[in-house]
Amino acid sequence: MTTRLDLVHAYLAAYAGRDLAAIAPMLAEGVVLRDWKIRVVGKAAALAETRRHFDAAEQLRIDVLAAYEREGGVAAELRIIVDGRDTLFVVDVFDIDADGRISAIRAYIGRGDQEEGAAAGLNER
Repeated sequence: MTTRLDLVHAYLAAYAGRDLAAIAPMLAEGVVLRDWKIRVVGKAAALAETRRHFDAAEQLRIDVLAAYEREGGVAAELRIIVDGRDTLFVVDVFDIDADGRISAIRAYIGRGDQEEGAAAGLNER
């Protein structure tokens, strides 16, 4: 049996691998993606937005710094390195439906320690 944590780790690995075909079956039809810039509803829109992210980067690395399972979902603290130069610290909150698919992902941007945040330009106001 696959746990919610297993599903999220598989999703993040597929995302880092830029594997849209692997991501598609993990998403519920009515999935909602929301971050600090966008909000999209529906599997087709979520996949299109994900493709835009993939097209904007040549390489993605996702380090799971911590992950917490909760009733109905998972929260994961992530360090995302884009093209080996831009570092984002993000908390993703995943909702998992009764069919074991991701029904929502809410992403919140944060910051790393002072040195890493400065290098990524995250300390500017």
